[in-house]
Amino acid sequence: MTRFHRKLLIACCGGPFLDGYIISLIGVALVGFLAEIPANPVELGLIGASGLIGIFFGATVFGALTDKIGREKMYALDLTVLVVACGLTAFVGTAWQLIALRFIIGLAIGADYPIATSLLTEFTPRKRRGFMIGLSGFAWSLGAMTAFLFGFILINLTGAHPWRIMLASGAVLGLIVVLMRRGIPESPRWLAGKGRLTEARDVLTQVYGAETAAEVDLAAVPTEQKSSTLRDLSLLIKDGYWKRTLMCGVLYFAQITPQYALYTFGGVILAATGLSGGNAETLGELLIAALFAVGVIPALKLVETWGRRPMTLVPFALMALSLGGLALWVGAPGWFVIAGFLIYAFVSGGPSILEWIYPNELFPTEIRATAVGAAVGFSRIGAATGTYLVPIGIATIGINWTLGIFALVTLAAFIACAAWAPETKGRSLAETALIHPKQGVLL
Repeated sequence: MTRFHRKLLIACCGGPFLDGYIISLIGVALVGFLAEIPANPVELGLIGASGLIGIFFGATVFGALTDKIGREKMYALDLTVLVVACGLTAFVGTAWQLIALRFIIGLAIGADYPIATSLLTEFTPRKRRGFMIGLSGFAWSLGAMTAFLFGFILINLTGAHPWRIMLASGAVLGLIVVLMRRGIPESPRWLAGKGRLTEARDVLTQVYGAETAAEVDLAAVPTEQKSSTLRDLSLLIKDGYWKRTLMCGVLYFAQITPQYALYTFGGVILAATGLSGGNAETLGELLIAALFAVGVIPALKLVETWGRRPMTLVPFALMALSLGGLALWVGAPGWFVIAGFLIYAFVSGGPSILEWIYPNELFPTEIRATAVGAAVGFSRIGAATGTYLVPIGIATIGINWTLGIFALVTLAAFIACAAWAPETKGRSLAETALIHPKQGVLL
């Protein structure tokens, strides 16, 4: 660990922080927006889902592009687009303008996932890799908490809902992250794979010093074949990688779908379970958001000591039990409702960091960003669909059936991870990406 690693960690975590902040803040800003600009139910659903749809396309398209042209070229460009789009949201006059800008913001956020996490993974010491990549999940939760806190303070200071200031604040934070990323070099692992050994050596010297850089045998790094986006995507389903691709996608999908629904419609869900009156829904929503963030902290330690696999399976089992209990107990008392959601939020810390760690560890350098992009994109299908359908589900099939569906999704992730999630603790990236050609398991 060096000063460079700490700078890289903060700069890379800036992207997930912005994601959590911008995606969550819309739930606070919508109150003021709707008081000024009318929106029908379809437009309202799209305002909530458009950013997630953008993340799907941004992650899948730009993840593959990042493996082609490099991490550094895309590193600041994506957030520059985000800064401009966030700034423009302060001047929208119709619901469709906000929908369009939220989609563009989602594209930028989605692009940043594979770019930043791949770069962080390829520079991180193996003994600290789980912790450092896992901090990306904590940064997301911290961003969401900051959004709720900023909205709460701003409303109390102004006595109104200054939604334009809220939405434009993402541009200020985005600009800070762009400036922090100045001076971050290209990944030497990616450069070596492209045959650019001199440039890779220069980066190693810059980061670790000439003596340490001289010990690295870059000539031993296999040069990647010329590839296309379709070839890289096909590698995700080749040999045993299809199991890893499916596992990572299901893990991400199941963890993020209920979480996004709770962040966006937490007050509505809590009110539907019977918890209402005064500020009960708001207080419950803030407690749930806080537990999502707090639950990541012990998971960051346990993922390096206990291991990746148990920190996936045990939390998913507890998450499915808590949601299942809420679904089965119709008319449950308020204490049980709050306890169920708080348990769910706290124990989700394990999967919320593994959704970042596993895609970066289980695939080789040439398709790492592509794999991360595919996992993020798959997860956002569920997040966008769940966010859009939660109000409809509550109104049609009821809150208990809606929560029951979430419980089944979580149980499916437990089964997929039990079947295919390997243990990668303490292994090098070369080892974690290796699959036995016959058995399809980690060597």
